[in-house]
Amino acid sequence: MNETARLTDQRAELDDEMKEKLSKRINLLQENLATAPVVEITYFVPDERKEGGTYSTATGTIKKIDKFQRIIVLTDGTDIPIDEIAEINGAMFRSLDDSFA
Repeated sequence: MNETARLTDQRAELDDEMKEKLSKRINLLQENLATAPVVEITYFVPDERKEGGTYSTATGTIKKIDKFQRIIVLTDGTDIPIDEIAEINGAMFRSLDDSFA
């Protein structure tokens, strides 16, 4: 009974501009891993039982970016699939945000 009551969201498709923005941010994070950047990542979590899912936001320090497995790992152990990321924010991106304004 609870199954039908649980709400899910549809995964939003990112346009090419957003995909490029995320790609640049991931590359910048990769280049600056030694500085232990703190980021806020919003990503889609598919529902295991029905179509759709939910968006979740994790805030933390990046431990590693595994481009082969396509995941970002935070120091708290959170694994975030790169292909499910909708947004990445953090202090290191403020100058980039100005160029997109």
